Amino acid sequence: MLQSKQAGVLGVAYNVPENIMTNQDLEKIVDTSDEWITERTGIKERRIAGPGQATSDMSLAAGREALERAGIKASDLDLVIVCTLSPDTLFPSTACIVQDRIGAVNAGAFDLSAGCSGFVYGLSVACQMVNSGTHKKILVIGAETLSRILNWKDRNTCVIFADGAGAAVVGEVPAGYGYINSVLGADGAGGNFIIMPAGGTRMPATAETVAGNLHSIHMDGSEVFKFASRIVPKVAFDVLKDTGVAVGDIDIVIPHQANVRIIKSAAKRLGLPVEKFYVNIERYGNTSAASVAIALAEAWENGLIRKENNVLLIGFGAGLTWAGCVLKWSI
Repeated sequence: MLQSKQAGVLGVAYNVPENIMTNQDLEKIVDTSDEWITERTGIKERRIAGPGQATSDMSLAAGREALERAGIKASDLDLVIVCTLSPDTLFPSTACIVQDRIGAVNAGAFDLSAGCSGFVYGLSVACQMVNSGTHKKILVIGAETLSRILNWKDRNTCVIFADGAGAAVVGEVPAGYGYINSVLGADGAGGNFIIMPAGGTRMPATAETVAGNLHSIHMDGSEVFKFASRIVPKVAFDVLKDTGVAVGDIDIVIPHQANVRIIKSAAKRLGLPVEKFYVNIERYGNTSAASVAIALAEAWENGLIRKENNVLLIGFGAGLTWAGCVLKWSI
């Protein structure tokens, strides 16, 4: 008979490309300015993958370091989840590529596609699988190489999105720590607000789709902004409901790094000081499914997350999707 366990995070890490693209660099290739980008998004620079660098490469680097910090061997893993909307290939999954390269010979593997909510979705799934007793050690990675699917003439998207990966090892933690609750949501009616129109079975690749830049990210920024401003505080209230953890008990919020104005608005509506929200968008831009994972690992590295802290993760993005997860930190 399966025995339930208490799941939590055993180790975290992140990996980003060495190449830094600043707002000044973008001024040279698209009609924009540092002032325009900073005022509307809060982004000052972002990381862009080098030639030949793919999503699995950054996933592998982040995953290896997370395992090392957790004191876990790759062979101890029984599942690898890669959360991404920019996989190496449509198939096989990037998770299978990582599973092989990292040496997780005893693990299953699958990709999870939930846009910018991806890592929070994946972490929630992993925690519940460990809680149920069906799995013991799971590697969850959020990773993107969005620079490969950008239209560099579209200033509404190319100034926002970037590349990187973050990873967390999920396993059993002592009672009283770890996973508390999660909420997952979606509204497919808003799917066209963030979409890559071509490349799937609805619109297979043709010379016309390539010429029309239909294999790149298309976004209705104003609609996404309205959605995000509404959903972030809702996610926070929903995930904390009936947990015994009040909004004021949260020590740190790790939000999806989409727009600094969205984060400030959420802090105000939740009645929390903005200082409780970890923000690194000015240095990394929007890395979609990697965003929360990178911010979580960086905040922990910087000593801003300590044992026994109540940590709230919030993701939102393409789908439209949203997700929240609350943890009592155990490392």
